[in-house]
Amino acid sequence: MAQSQPLKRIPLEDEDRISRLPDCLLVEILSRIPSTKDAIRTGTLSKRWKHLWTWVSRLVFLHPYETHCRTNPDFFSFVDQTLTQRRPLKLQKFKVHSRYNHHLESHIHNWIRYAVSCNVEDLHLTLWGLERRTEFPLDQFVFVSSCFTHLTLAGCTFNPTGAISWENLRSLRIWCGNLDEDLIQNVLSGSPVLKTLVLDNCYGYRRLNITSKSVKNLVFSGYMHRRISDVSDVIEINAPNILSLKIEDDLMLWKLLLLDVSSLVEARLDYTKRFRHSGTTAEEAKEAEEEEMLTGFILNLLHVKHLKIGISCFKVLTRLKAKGFLPPSNLKILNRASSSLYDNGPKGYILY
Repeated sequence: MAQSQPLKRIPLEDEDRISRLPDCLLVEILSRIPSTKDAIRTGTLSKRWKHLWTWVSRLVFLHPYETHCRTNPDFFSFVDQTLTQRRPLKLQKFKVHSRYNHHLESHIHNWIRYAVSCNVEDLHLTLWGLERRTEFPLDQFVFVSSCFTHLTLAGCTFNPTGAISWENLRSLRIWCGNLDEDLIQNVLSGSPVLKTLVLDNCYGYRRLNITSKSVKNLVFSGYMHRRISDVSDVIEINAPNILSLKIEDDLMLWKLLLLDVSSLVEARLDYTKRFRHSGTTAEEAKEAEEEEMLTGFILNLLHVKHLKIGISCFKVLTRLKAKGFLPPSNLKILNRASSSLYDNGPKGYILY
């Protein structure tokens, strides 16, 4: 995380120009500053700006990088004080990245309660406990708050005691969540307008049965069993109504099977399959499993209009081609600016 840079004094002629802007525009500018701490610091630049931050509609609190391995009491005090001083107006976004221990959980509960009381639309929580395998226990009101339109929950325990009710939720990202099939169905049934679902290194389920007609975008971003050494899981995806599918990041599992993805228009494969095997004697087995998985995906996605392969899968595809595999006409290789291998691809792709 970048360190905060000292703020420079605004030249007088620029200060006069800024002072002529209406309050609503100044507040909008402050709301778009990446860190609320920096937004508050702008009060030293001009008298006009001194209290304007209290009207901001977006609050972003980022735990100081230099103390990322421990809690920072000053950070918690700063957030508490900021929420006390800000006017109790509607929030468009409330974002917290923080380390914590069990002594500080009550502060975070109060922050979330404040955000919900301000009818926050976009709630983003990234919470990492310092105790081993600690997940933040969400209050039950979080699971029945209809104000959310976008929700990101990282390092949080999914523990609803009843039916979830996210009536206006359009996008949901869960990071490192322990989810079973019943809980996933609870999420889907309680989110009638959910359009985008991102599962980022979640675990605890064996089948993703996404039959909701509202969900159109699914991102399967990594899979890691709670027991890191266990890569024997077989995961099935049944999502007949989604239009876009991304499979990316590290997959610590044995197989990932696509059952029904018949409505897909676009798919992107940019993952790395991880293994528990080690040593040169297992190299051939590793390559065979990689090739089997990628071949299975490609053959299951022949109907997709746009099938994109990322660099993570390109090496496997190259081996398959050397063995006589003919990529289908809908397959394209994603061009990354950092890789000279793809500099000649038209419009960012290499066509096969």
